[in-house]
Amino acid sequence: MTMTKKKILLAEDDEDDRLLFSNFLKERDDFVLVQTCENGMEVLEFLNNLPNEADFPDLVVLDQNMPKMNGSQTLQLLKNVPRLSKIPVAMYTTYTDKRLMDECYLAGALTVLTKPISLNGYHQMMNDLNQLIRN
Repeated sequence: MTMTKKKILLAEDDEDDRLLFSNFLKERDDFVLVQTCENGMEVLEFLNNLPNEADFPDLVVLDQNMPKMNGSQTLQLLKNVPRLSKIPVAMYTTYTDKRLMDECYLAGALTVLTKPISLNGYHQMMNDLNQLIRN
């Protein structure tokens, strides 16, 4: 039985973090990285240009600290566009504080995570995310 890989869109402005994340995902058989964006504006542009909902990612992972439009601003915009509002969004950030977490959960984030610093951390994060978006 072939398992369908869950499609991930990653928004991350740091090139090293993007590389780390995409290389790491290549090792997994449950997720595939379909797109990386450097900021929230690119995320919205990419999603708005997808012809139908079947092409949507199963999960959008947003870095909080990005230029032009940060993660929570992007999240709020995504959740206010009816066509995009059902896409699960996970926030991930170097530093989480209660205010940011409250703001993101209120705006409709699936979860708010601290960026992993190790390979094991990434595996744990993706295992947790897989549980959350199992449909």
